[in-house]
Amino acid sequence: MSPLTTTIVAVVTLLNVLACAWLIWWTARRQPGEVAEGAVKDHVWDGDLRERNNPMPRWWLILFFATIVFAFVYFLLYPAIGRGTLGWTEDRQYQDEMQRAQRQYAPIYAAFAGRSIEDLARDPKAVALGRSLFATNCINCHGSDARGAPGFPDLTDNDWLYGGEPDDIVKSITFGRNGVMPPLGAALGEQGVEEVVDYVLSLSGHAEPADKVAAGKARFVICAACHGPEGKGNPAIGSKNLTDDVWLYGGSAATLGKTVTQGRQGKMPAHQWLGEDKIRLLAAYVYSLSHGQ
Repeated sequence: MSPLTTTIVAVVTLLNVLACAWLIWWTARRQPGEVAEGAVKDHVWDGDLRERNNPMPRWWLILFFATIVFAFVYFLLYPAIGRGTLGWTEDRQYQDEMQRAQRQYAPIYAAFAGRSIEDLARDPKAVALGRSLFATNCINCHGSDARGAPGFPDLTDNDWLYGGEPDDIVKSITFGRNGVMPPLGAALGEQGVEEVVDYVLSLSGHAEPADKVAAGKARFVICAACHGPEGKGNPAIGSKNLTDDVWLYGGSAATLGKTVTQGRQGKMPAHQWLGEDKIRLLAAYVYSLSHGQ
């Protein structure tokens, strides 16, 4: 919330606490013209039911005022209005918790430091820790089985946009990736898109009309800058190999047409905050998925 919103909420809360304190004080005091305590009031129901002037129990009043005192103490200690005398902040609490967790778990992960990703991928204990890290940080995109979904790579098939070597995987996890396929619909036109799609499908073994494939090959020059003249892609920039019939967003003619026309944008968030030891264990688990470990 913005500072203004926080201040408004705090002031309204404080006024409510003060109003409650005033209300309980006003109702607990003896009112002018009120009958004596325990006496019958001038109220009658059903002919014989009479109300007596019985005050609220004293323990109830004490408890109510204690909650009000607690509220004022809370306002004083914590940043309800102002910074609070304890200097507490959400960020400081988070950092303290992270430091405690680091002290507790760092030795576990550090025990695997200095070993190669390939070696860690053959160690059941290292893979188990990597699987735990994957379940915590990666399954929202790649799925619990790491087989991905449209727009999210399958990590088990050994088909990689940015390379599947251990160092490549570590780099992807550490710094993230930003994939951009520019929209080419305006440049190619509707017919040009269809021809390029037919040519791309032919690269992965699909039988397409020869005339459209030839026309698409001529138009493919606009795509070759990223995917290469043979369509084999370029891991340095994350451009896809179009000859292996493995597709990130789907390989149907309709889906490819949408990709060529509108382009695609994908983002793999950086996980540098995990630290080197955890990243290497996570990379070892991912590496093991596609290398039969």
